Amino acid sequence: MYRVGMGYDVHQLVAGRELWMGGIRLDYELGLLGHSDADVLIHAICDAIFGAANMRDIGYHFPDTSADTEGMDSKVILRKTIELIATKGYHLVNIDATICAERPKMNPHIPQMQQTLAAVIGTDPDNISIKATTTERLGFTGRGEGISAYAVALIAK
Repeated sequence: MYRVGMGYDVHQLVAGRELWMGGIRLDYELGLLGHSDADVLIHAICDAIFGAANMRDIGYHFPDTSADTEGMDSKVILRKTIELIATKGYHLVNIDATICAERPKMNPHIPQMQQTLAAVIGTDPDNISIKATTTERLGFTGRGEGISAYAVALIAK
C-alpha cells in the first residue's frame, strides 16, 4: 500500500541565529527564528511524512511549547519521524521538496542536503529530490523576511 503526504513550513529570517537548511548549516548573516533549529526544509518533509501516515503533524509530535524540543536539531526530529511511521509498518519511498528563498542561493548546497537527509533517513540520496526557487521578489520571501519549504512524501507499507 502506498500513501502520499504534503508538508509546508515557513520561518522568519532574523539576526543572531544560525541558518540550518536540509540538515546542514549555511554561512549567511541571518538565520531562521524558531523553537528548534527552524530548518524549514526538514520540517516540511516531516509534515509530509506524518501526513502520508495519517499521524497528524510535526507540532503534535514535537510541540514548540516543550522544553524537550527547544533548540532541537531537526535531523533528530526527522530520524524520530521515520521511527514513528515504522511503528505503523511504513517506510519512506521518496521525497520531492522545494525551498523558496531569495537569498542565500540554495542550489550549491542541494547535493550535501540530499546526502545528509538520506543518511538520517537511511535511504539512497536519489530518493531525496530537493529544488530551490525564488518568489521573484514578491511577498515575505521576496522581501527577504523569511524562507518557506514545500514537500511531498511517498511512503509504503
